[in-house]
Amino acid sequence: MELSSALCRTQEARQRERAETATLENERIVAERAAEAWRIEGISAMRNEARRVRTRAIAEIASLEKGRMNEQDALAPADEPHREDG
Repeated sequence: MELSSALCRTQEARQRERAETATLENERIVAERAAEAWRIEGISAMRNEARRVRTRAIAEIASLEKGRMNEQDALAPADEPHREDG
């Protein structure tokens, strides 16, 4: 399952808050490490999201180009003149 960058940022903030309010040292350490892990995962999620946006844009451009080429082919005169049988 791919995580969204928004979820990762939310979880990072939640863990940072846990670390700040922790009464036990080991609880604070664990929460700080979890926050850092969520931060790193968030960076990865942002890159994946950006890659998906770029891929969609490239696919859309390619589709428009293909449509334009097909349109030009349809409007271009045939290589051989049409002969009427009769």
